[in-house]
Amino acid sequence: MHMLCRNRVADFDAWWAVFGSHADVHRAAGLQLQRLWRSVDDPNEVFFMFQVDDRRKADDFIAAPESAQAGKDAGVIEGDYHFIIAVD
Repeated sequence: MHMLCRNRVADFDAWWAVFGSHADVHRAAGLQLQRLWRSVDDPNEVFFMFQVDDRRKADDFIAAPESAQAGKDAGVIEGDYHFIIAVD
């Protein structure tokens, strides 16, 4: 399973500094970053995908107040996420 995320941020470089500093927290939540993209039309719109090892841990991570605070610290204006599976 994967989690596909989109964030619109105030400043990509500031967002990236905070996001990158949370790699250990992501791993502890069973999330492994697979890919990161930026929109061609708006470089402050970011898409990223995690491999999800444990859906319950991922849900707990999303719901944690620390995650919301990290988003604020990173300048996230808005975002969404979707749990997805491949259809082959």
